[in-house]
Amino acid sequence: MTVLPSSPSAPAPKLAARTDLAALRFNQWTVVGVTLLGLVLVAFSSVAFVLLLALGAAMLLGAVRPELSPLQATYRMLGPVLGLKPEVVEEDPRAHHFAQGVGGVFLLAAGLSGAAGLTVLGTVLGLMVVALAALNLSQKICVGCLMYFQYRRLRYAVLSR
Repeated sequence: MTVLPSSPSAPAPKLAARTDLAALRFNQWTVVGVTLLGLVLVAFSSVAFVLLLALGAAMLLGAVRPELSPLQATYRMLGPVLGLKPEVVEEDPRAHHFAQGVGGVFLLAAGLSGAAGLTVLGTVLGLMVVALAALNLSQKICVGCLMYFQYRRLRYAVLSR
């Protein structure tokens, strides 16, 4: 039996994965700004670690379910107001989602550490997120993306045996 391309049982053509680079930069600036704000406010009250918990949860949600991402919703709302123009490229966004998830986990750990009274640990974890986001912004080196590609490579090596 021949399946015609227009028949319902024909596989849909695969669309190229797309990534908005302007949205990525907006997310990174947001992570840097909100994390630094939270870390500065910790000097006045350890309750400020809640800000890191909220940002970490938002990042983790965006990594697992990108269509529900609070950061993406904020970008769509504020991007035009700030004059940001989408820069969509044909690039698989899974590495960026993985990196965002890693950052979210680190910020959740920072917030939980701070809430548990481990202020130094929480601050160090928060500063690591800021440093890695700033590295990505300034040098276009995404450490979380590199981790994702290494994971994929290792997974392939293990499964292909």
